[in-house]
Amino acid sequence: MRLALRLARKGEGCVNPNPMVGAVIVRDGRIIAEGYHRECGGKHAEINAIENATEPIAGATFYITLEPCSHYGRTPPCVDALIACRPGRVVVGTTDPNPHVSGKGLQALEQQGIETRIGVLAEACRQLNEVFFKYITTGIPFVTIKFAQTLDGRIATTTGHSRWISSPPSLRFAHRLRSLHDAILVGSGTVLNDNPELTCRLIHGRNPLRIVVDSQLRSSPEARIFNEARGTQTIMATTYRAPAEKRRLFETKGVEVLETGEDQAGHVDLRELLTALGRREISSLLVEGGAAVITSLLKGNLADRLIVILAPKIVGEGINTVGDLGIRQMGNALRLSFRRIIRRGDDLILDARIHKNKHPMPDESPC
Repeated sequence: MRLALRLARKGEGCVNPNPMVGAVIVRDGRIIAEGYHRECGGKHAEINAIENATEPIAGATFYITLEPCSHYGRTPPCVDALIACRPGRVVVGTTDPNPHVSGKGLQALEQQGIETRIGVLAEACRQLNEVFFKYITTGIPFVTIKFAQTLDGRIATTTGHSRWISSPPSLRFAHRLRSLHDAILVGSGTVLNDNPELTCRLIHGRNPLRIVVDSQLRSSPEARIFNEARGTQTIMATTYRAPAEKRRLFETKGVEVLETGEDQAGHVDLRELLTALGRREISSLLVEGGAAVITSLLKGNLADRLIVILAPKIVGEGINTVGDLGIRQMGNALRLSFRRIIRRGDDLILDARIHKNKHPMPDESPC
């Protein structure tokens, strides 16, 4: 199963909105086939493993990180192919939360007299597909907030200057992270102050869909994000109060203007925006700021993962990473679980998951 997990990881960034899946076929302690899901719409891990088998599969054991699908989607049901092979046993890491599957694949195998076992390295298998699990059960993307900050918690100096807080290796890490997400989002303040491209130019990887949250279309149509990497789709998320002539300017550049409702402050309703992105099969969203967007997502209980690039620098007064969340007692602080801590150049990169509050804090959207 550990080998199947390693195989599954090879599909990262290529299979969305589908899950990453790995499969290994074993006979008499020997591996006779391996396979993984390579791309969305392509053959699933089980089918690739079956086709890669070096000898007959009948009586062998399958190790699969996720329950075999039992419905027609972009491909036929994998469970039918497994049954046709007549394996002696099928070992599955975790069930598929997709309501079209969820236990039905295992049930189909058992009904055919094929021995099954569920729950081997279950937590690792669930963590592998946390993006898919969130998306398939809620219909909204898995949201990762990423930012670079100084040791004293600043994302910019008092003048707004922020280039570059992190080291060149950290920048390459950030571009790799972009390539693994379906979409990347920033607020209008980031476009005005930093003029980013939001591409993966430092590595070899696909550019994600780019989203700018701008309730009144304050951003300049001449900003780099609207003029660089023309082959990359860009969306302006705005409200009904955006000027019609400004909308037309962006649309002539090939930028899609997406109107959402307003929150209580008259800004783009981020929860509604996430729902709209989910309907477009955007399963993973990387948020790169700025502080107002980060604060709004945390306050609305809308973020799932936090990646902090911590630079060994101190600037004193400056722009805080996170604004007021309305927390007045330490017992109400947002709690994190650190998944891993790595080093890139002189920086530390903290990768954490956010514990969900039962009751979201008062909404306060920035853009």
